[in-house]
Amino acid sequence: MFQFFAYIFKGGIMMVPIGLCSILALAIIIDRLLHLRESKILPPSFLNEIKTLLNQKKISEALELCQKTWQPVSRIFEAGILKHRRNREEIKEAIENVGKQEVVFLERYLDALATIASISPLLGLLGTVTGMIEVFQVISLQGVGDPNALSGGISEALITTAAGLLVGIPTLVFHNYFQKRVNHFLLAMEKTSLEVVEILAEGTTQLTDDKNIETWQIR
Repeated sequence: MFQFFAYIFKGGIMMVPIGLCSILALAIIIDRLLHLRESKILPPSFLNEIKTLLNQKKISEALELCQKTWQPVSRIFEAGILKHRRNREEIKEAIENVGKQEVVFLERYLDALATIASISPLLGLLGTVTGMIEVFQVISLQGVGDPNALSGGISEALITTAAGLLVGIPTLVFHNYFQKRVNHFLLAMEKTSLEVVEILAEGTTQLTDDKNIETWQIR
């Protein structure tokens, strides 16, 4: 452990922003691993229940279920259900409008992750440049006869390069993985939403109780 911190110290000032990038990247990766899961985005139990209610023309119950469920897909369905008396195009438009807002939630922090993946190797390269500048300054003052005098700059150059790559490469891998997950969920949500549109557009649906659906508001 002591040797690890010794290497970091030898990396010079550029190890500070590289270290901050690594901490931020780790936090984002943990957050996305926790939230980009099927149970969080497309819970099967919710999907089955909402389709069952809609097929049974239980609009009030379906709307209440959406408003008690805090997943992106529930807000999308809610928008469509609120338009259940309208034609197919209006229902579809309402679902698409809310869907566009939910995309922002799914892609949250991915731009930051991509930025970290891009700049971390560049920060390492900048550390390499500053390290080589230090080497040449030593050479200009003392010549090349003392290897110990040159080791500091060379160590800084190599360590920062390695640190930048060690942060950038895994971050890029996770970014691509999360982007693929987001695309998968978007396709699945689109497919499921189209099924809901078809159910709602089959005809004018009657309520199973006396609740006035038109007065309900989207969250």
